[in-house]
Amino acid sequence: MAARFTQVMLGCIAWMLPAIAFAQGPIPATRNALVPFDASPFPYQGIVPKTGRPFLDVEEGERRGRHARSGVLWEDATYSDRRVLLSIPRGFDIRRPALIVVFFHGNGATLTRDVRNRQQVPRQIVESGLNAVLVAPQFAVDALDSSAGQFWEPRAFRRYLEEAAEHLARLSGDPWGSAKFDALGVVIVAYSGGYFPAAWAMHHGGVGDRLRGVVMLDALYGEFDTYLRWIARRESAFFFSAYSRSVREENAAFQKLLTERNIDFATAMPGKLAPGSVTFVDTGEEVQHNDFVTKAWVDDPLKDVLAKIPGYSRTPPPKPIRRR
Repeated sequence: MAARFTQVMLGCIAWMLPAIAFAQGPIPATRNALVPFDASPFPYQGIVPKTGRPFLDVEEGERRGRHARSGVLWEDATYSDRRVLLSIPRGFDIRRPALIVVFFHGNGATLTRDVRNRQQVPRQIVESGLNAVLVAPQFAVDALDSSAGQFWEPRAFRRYLEEAAEHLARLSGDPWGSAKFDALGVVIVAYSGGYFPAAWAMHHGGVGDRLRGVVMLDALYGEFDTYLRWIARRESAFFFSAYSRSVREENAAFQKLLTERNIDFATAMPGKLAPGSVTFVDTGEEVQHNDFVTKAWVDDPLKDVLAKIPGYSRTPPPKPIRRR
């Protein structure tokens, strides 16, 4: 009996070691994973807000799909990928102030080919020095569609973050640490067509004061009312929009709306994204929309933006030298 008890206890200790190791300090190497979520944006079989029409409005035998600008997009090929790209950068320390960066990709994208490999989003987060983890949902797969899917539903984004906290805890090696991740502030980064699901996540996603900032990378194409309402009540959260000629007119129109509402904003790259700030940066004529996440005002612009968020460095400040 005593031998059996000892064996069980040793097994429990071995299972707990990753969590114990994590709790003792920063993780030693970046950890990436593609994980299927129950609360993923797709599949979605509900109603499209504002139109009141079913999202899937085409049937052909056993296949279901929807009419889109590019033609019929089928559920099995375009709206069935539940996977989410998770990344915890080397040096991440849950004991320090930390953030969750939620990256909303644009049209015609996949998580592996584009977000991870081409746009190098996990690498840029690592090199930014920000004490943050990445959560990137897959929306319509490799298609010209910005549909929000389940994020159209009230508090769906909150449920998504709750599930992300569970998966991040396991990926970190601390399976009991989901509450720690679920308490972190959130920064939404939207590229191109990612502006649309981002707006719905902000509108009634249930995140509230956890949303510490919004970064638009050549993305402010519409949903102005949603973004205006959020900026008007943002308090200590920041808003940052960098853009090329492809969305210059929309950014100018949005700035005009801010002026009419007496909301101050800056039009030059700041040294820091101060809490409560609103910033617009015109990146000029030579920047290409398709390359914006990796080459805009600088190489690796996402890295540059994230490095400007104060108070969340992975490197602790130096201790003051005590003089005798």
